[in-house]
Amino acid sequence: MQPKSVIFLGSKPIGYECFAYLLSKQADLNISVAGLITHERKEFGNSHDLAVLAAERGIPVLKNLEDLPECDVIYSVQYHEILKQHHIDKARSVAVNLHMAPLPEYRGSNQFSFAILDEKAEFGTTIHRIDTGIDSGDILFQKRFPIPEDSWVGDLYDLTYKASLNLFKQTLAHVISGNYRTVAQELLINKYGTTIHYRKEMAALKLIDLKWEKDKIEKQIRATSMPGFEPPYCFIDGEKVFFSRK
Repeated sequence: MQPKSVIFLGSKPIGYECFAYLLSKQADLNISVAGLITHERKEFGNSHDLAVLAAERGIPVLKNLEDLPECDVIYSVQYHEILKQHHIDKARSVAVNLHMAPLPEYRGSNQFSFAILDEKAEFGTTIHRIDTGIDSGDILFQKRFPIPEDSWVGDLYDLTYKASLNLFKQTLAHVISGNYRTVAQELLINKYGTTIHYRKEMAALKLIDLKWEKDKIEKQIRATSMPGFEPPYCFIDGEKVFFSRK
């Protein structure tokens, strides 16, 4: 039987780990990874460089979405561009995305921070169909888990990272074979609600007003102290003062 062809779109450490697992399963799942589209993320170093891994394995690295060939499956993990319909149509079977948040509650970016600010008791990770919206396609698989009390954003990210990688591994064969049932997100909105957030929102969230109640200040700091990024801050006598986790 002819192997099914897969194009992988992704970046960041979670994208690297999923891509590496996908490559390791080519023989077992009778698939051929036909190409990679990524973008350089120097902050993660060469240890998570998808293009380097692709070159080592002889996988073509495509320049951009307009180079997408016809394939059976498109799989996206932390890819930064929104696909247009003519990109999605390149996949004969399905185009899917691993979104590191529960849907339909948290579409878009910075979902970990907003879950803490919203005082949610539950979070999760989702594999969904790609459509031309932002994380709005039908759900294939989802894993939910409780958020520990007083979590910091980095803690929630780490929990979601592990759950996301596990979900990718556990469901990859089903995605390839088409062994799944989809659920439209619209059917879940009454139960879970829905929001969409953008990267540009974080700048305002990091500014702490010392006139706030103590609990609000503490929550805002926990929600915006993401390792590797500028920490939350306040101004004291005109000087910018940063908060850090002990």
